[in-house]
Amino acid sequence: MQDITDNCMDRSGFTPVSRIVPDAVQEIRYHFSYNFVGAPIDGYEAPVALMTIPAAEALRRASDRIVRQGYRFKIFDAYRPRRAVRHFVRWLESDDERMKPYFYPEMDKKTLIEEEFIARYSGHCRGSTLDVTLIDMMSGREVDMGGPFDFFGLKSYSACTDGLTEAQLDGRKRLRETMLECGFHAIITEWWHYTLDDEPYPNTYFDFPVRI
Repeated sequence: MQDITDNCMDRSGFTPVSRIVPDAVQEIRYHFSYNFVGAPIDGYEAPVALMTIPAAEALRRASDRIVRQGYRFKIFDAYRPRRAVRHFVRWLESDDERMKPYFYPEMDKKTLIEEEFIARYSGHCRGSTLDVTLIDMMSGREVDMGGPFDFFGLKSYSACTDGLTEAQLDGRKRLRETMLECGFHAIITEWWHYTLDDEPYPNTYFDFPVRI
Protein backbone atom coordinates (compact mmCIF):
# COMPACT_ATOMS: atom_id res chain seq x y z
CA MET A 1 0.00 0.00 0.00
CA GLN A 2 1.21 3.51 -0.80
CA ASP A 3 1.96 5.92 2.03
CA ILE A 4 -1.37 6.95 3.46
CA THR A 5 -2.83 9.45 5.88
CA ASP A 6 -5.00 7.50 8.30
CA ASN A 7 -7.79 8.58 10.66
CA CYS A 8 -7.94 12.12 9.25
CA MET A 9 -10.56 14.28 10.99
CA ASP A 10 -10.66 17.19 8.51
CA ARG A 11 -14.13 17.28 6.96
CA SER A 12 -13.71 20.60 5.15
CA GLY A 13 -13.69 18.97 1.69
CA PHE A 14 -16.97 17.13 2.26
CA THR A 15 -20.63 18.00 1.78
CA PRO A 16 -23.98 16.42 2.60
CA VAL A 17 -25.06 14.82 -0.68
CA SER A 18 -28.58 16.22 -0.25
CA ARG A 19 -27.28 19.76 -0.76
CA ILE A 20 -25.98 18.93 -4.23
CA VAL A 21 -28.18 15.99 -5.28
CA PRO A 22 -31.60 16.72 -3.74
CA ASP A 23 -33.30 14.18 -6.03
CA ALA A 24 -31.49 11.23 -4.42
CA VAL A 25 -33.28 9.13 -1.81
CA GLN A 26 -31.15 8.10 1.17
CA GLU A 27 -31.44 4.92 3.24
CA ILE A 28 -28.18 4.84 5.18
CA ARG A 29 -28.26 1.25 6.39
CA TYR A 30 -25.32 1.44 8.78
CA HIS A 31 -27.10 3.99 10.97
CA PHE A 32 -29.72 1.34 11.71
CA SER A 33 -29.76 -2.35 12.69
CA TYR A 34 -30.80 -3.85 9.35
CA ASN A 35 -27.36 -4.59 7.94
CA PHE A 36 -25.03 -7.59 7.84
CA VAL A 37 -23.78 -6.90 11.39
CA GLY A 38 -27.29 -6.56 12.82
CA ALA A 39 -26.54 -3.38 14.80
CA PRO A 40 -25.91 0.33 14.18
CA ILE A 41 -22.31 0.79 13.05
CA ASP A 42 -19.76 2.93 14.87
CA GLY A 43 -19.46 6.45 13.47
CA TYR A 44 -22.89 6.69 11.85
CA GLU A 45 -24.38 9.32 14.13
CA ALA A 46 -26.99 10.43 11.57
CA PRO A 47 -28.67 8.72 8.58
CA VAL A 48 -27.11 11.05 6.02
CA ALA A 49 -24.83 10.57 3.03
CA LEU A 50 -21.62 12.61 2.98
CA MET A 51 -19.17 12.76 0.07
CA THR A 52 -16.26 14.82 -1.14
CA ILE A 53 -17.46 17.85 -3.06
CA PRO A 54 -16.10 16.65 -6.45
CA ALA A 55 -17.77 13.25 -6.01
CA ALA A 56 -21.10 14.84 -5.08
CA GLU A 57 -20.90 17.13 -8.10
CA ALA A 58 -20.22 14.17 -10.39
CA LEU A 59 -23.15 12.34 -8.81
CA ARG A 60 -25.35 15.34 -9.56
CA ARG A 61 -24.47 15.03 -13.24
CA ALA A 62 -25.33 11.34 -13.10
CA SER A 63 -28.58 12.14 -11.29
CA ASP A 64 -29.59 14.63 -13.97
CA ARG A 65 -29.16 11.90 -16.58
CA ILE A 66 -30.99 9.20 -14.67
CA VAL A 67 -33.92 11.47 -13.79
CA ARG A 68 -34.44 12.19 -17.49
CA GLN A 69 -34.84 8.42 -17.94
CA GLY A 70 -37.54 8.24 -15.26
CA TYR A 71 -35.42 7.07 -12.31
CA ARG A 72 -33.88 8.41 -9.12
CA PHE A 73 -30.85 7.30 -7.18
CA LYS A 74 -31.18 5.61 -3.81
CA ILE A 75 -28.04 5.79 -1.67
CA PHE A 76 -27.29 3.12 0.94
CA ASP A 77 -23.84 4.36 1.95
CA ALA A 78 -21.29 6.99 0.96
CA TYR A 79 -18.45 8.27 3.17
CA ARG A 80 -17.64 5.69 5.84
CA PRO A 81 -15.49 6.50 8.90
CA ARG A 82 -12.47 4.32 9.66
CA ARG A 83 -14.06 3.46 13.00
CA ALA A 84 -16.91 1.79 11.08
CA VAL A 85 -14.45 -0.46 9.27
CA ARG A 86 -12.86 -1.39 12.58
CA HIS A 87 -16.36 -2.30 13.78
CA PHE A 88 -16.74 -4.59 10.74
CA VAL A 89 -13.42 -6.28 11.51
CA ARG A 90 -14.39 -6.86 15.15
CA TRP A 91 -17.62 -8.43 13.93
CA LEU A 92 -15.70 -10.69 11.54
CA GLU A 93 -13.62 -11.92 14.46
CA SER A 94 -16.71 -12.64 16.59
CA ASP A 95 -19.13 -15.58 16.56
CA ASP A 96 -22.16 -13.36 15.82
CA GLU A 97 -24.00 -14.73 12.77
CA ARG A 98 -27.53 -13.48 13.46
CA MET A 99 -27.82 -11.88 9.99
CA LYS A 100 -26.34 -14.79 8.04
CA PRO A 101 -29.70 -15.93 6.54
CA TYR A 102 -30.23 -12.48 5.02
CA PHE A 103 -26.79 -11.34 3.85
CA TYR A 104 -24.39 -14.30 3.52
CA PRO A 105 -26.37 -17.57 3.63
CA GLU A 106 -23.85 -19.50 1.53
CA MET A 107 -20.61 -17.98 2.82
CA ASP A 108 -18.39 -18.32 5.88
CA LYS A 109 -18.11 -14.83 7.36
CA LYS A 110 -14.42 -15.46 8.07
CA THR A 111 -13.77 -15.41 4.30
CA LEU A 112 -15.43 -12.06 3.55
CA ILE A 113 -12.14 -10.14 3.47
CA GLU A 114 -10.45 -12.81 1.37
CA GLU A 115 -13.42 -12.75 -1.04
CA GLU A 116 -13.14 -8.93 -1.22
CA PHE A 117 -16.59 -8.15 0.15
CA ILE A 118 -15.11 -6.36 3.18
CA ALA A 119 -11.82 -4.43 3.15
CA ARG A 120 -9.63 -3.44 6.09
CA TYR A 121 -9.00 -0.19 4.22
CA SER A 122 -12.25 0.71 2.50
CA GLY A 123 -12.45 3.15 -0.39
CA HIS A 124 -15.55 4.55 1.30
CA CYS A 125 -13.25 6.05 3.95
CA ARG A 126 -11.69 8.28 1.27
CA GLY A 127 -15.05 9.95 0.72
CA SER A 128 -15.59 9.51 -3.02
CA THR A 129 -17.31 6.12 -3.05
CA LEU A 130 -21.00 5.32 -2.72
CA ASP A 131 -23.35 2.36 -2.71
CA VAL A 132 -26.34 3.14 -4.90
CA THR A 133 -29.32 1.68 -6.72
CA LEU A 134 -32.24 3.03 -8.75
CA ILE A 135 -35.85 3.87 -7.94
CA ASP A 136 -38.49 3.77 -10.68
CA MET A 137 -40.23 7.15 -10.46
CA MET A 138 -43.48 5.75 -11.88
CA SER A 139 -43.89 3.00 -9.29
CA GLY A 140 -41.85 4.53 -6.47
CA ARG A 141 -40.16 1.17 -5.94
CA GLU A 142 -36.54 0.08 -6.15
CA VAL A 143 -35.51 -1.42 -9.45
CA ASP A 144 -35.03 -5.17 -9.09
CA MET A 145 -31.31 -5.75 -9.61
CA GLY A 146 -31.46 -9.50 -9.03
CA GLY A 147 -29.90 -9.29 -5.59
CA PRO A 148 -30.09 -6.88 -2.65
CA PHE A 149 -27.53 -4.37 -1.42
CA ASP A 150 -24.80 -5.90 0.76
CA PHE A 151 -25.61 -9.49 -0.19
CA PHE A 152 -22.35 -11.42 -0.03
CA GLY A 153 -22.44 -13.91 -2.87
CA LEU A 154 -21.90 -14.44 -6.58
CA LYS A 155 -25.17 -12.81 -7.63
CA SER A 156 -23.79 -9.49 -6.36
CA TYR A 157 -20.89 -9.60 -8.83
CA SER A 158 -21.12 -6.87 -11.45
CA ALA A 159 -20.69 -9.34 -14.30
CA CYS A 160 -23.05 -11.99 -12.94
CA THR A 161 -25.70 -13.19 -15.40
CA ASP A 162 -26.62 -16.60 -13.95
CA GLY A 163 -30.19 -16.64 -12.71
CA LEU A 164 -30.85 -12.99 -13.57
CA THR A 165 -33.74 -11.91 -15.77
CA GLU A 166 -33.41 -9.59 -18.72
CA ALA A 167 -35.07 -6.81 -16.71
CA GLN A 168 -32.61 -7.26 -13.83
CA LEU A 169 -29.65 -7.17 -16.19
CA ASP A 170 -31.08 -4.06 -17.84
CA GLY A 171 -31.34 -2.35 -14.45
CA ARG A 172 -27.71 -3.06 -13.65
CA LYS A 173 -26.65 -1.91 -17.10
CA ARG A 174 -28.59 1.35 -16.80
CA LEU A 175 -27.00 2.14 -13.45
CA ARG A 176 -23.51 1.15 -14.58
CA GLU A 177 -23.58 3.07 -17.86
CA THR A 178 -24.85 6.22 -16.18
CA MET A 179 -22.22 6.13 -13.44
CA LEU A 180 -19.35 5.34 -15.81
CA GLU A 181 -20.38 8.12 -18.20
CA CYS A 182 -20.22 10.59 -15.32
CA GLY A 183 -16.75 9.75 -14.08
CA PHE A 184 -17.16 6.80 -11.72
CA HIS A 185 -15.82 3.25 -11.91
CA ALA A 186 -17.19 -0.03 -10.60
CA ILE A 187 -15.70 -3.01 -8.77
CA ILE A 188 -16.05 -6.71 -9.54
CA THR A 189 -17.82 -7.94 -6.41
CA GLU A 190 -20.63 -5.41 -5.87
CA TRP A 191 -23.04 -4.11 -8.52
CA TRP A 192 -23.98 -1.16 -6.29
CA HIS A 193 -20.46 0.17 -5.55
CA TYR A 194 -18.97 3.14 -7.47
CA THR A 195 -15.91 5.34 -6.91
CA LEU A 196 -15.03 8.66 -8.54
CA ASP A 197 -12.20 8.15 -11.04
CA ASP A 198 -10.39 11.35 -10.12
CA GLU A 199 -10.96 11.21 -6.37
CA PRO A 200 -9.42 14.16 -4.48
CA TYR A 201 -8.03 12.14 -1.54
CA PRO A 202 -6.71 8.86 -3.01
CA ASN A 203 -4.37 8.18 -0.08
CA THR A 204 -6.33 9.71 2.82
CA TYR A 205 -8.64 7.68 5.04
CA PHE A 206 -10.97 9.79 7.18
CA ASP A 207 -12.51 9.06 10.56
CA PHE A 208 -14.82 11.96 11.44
CA PRO A 209 -18.35 10.75 12.31
CA VAL A 210 -21.24 10.84 9.87
CA ARG A 211 -23.44 13.77 10.84
CA ILE A 212 -24.50 17.12 9.42
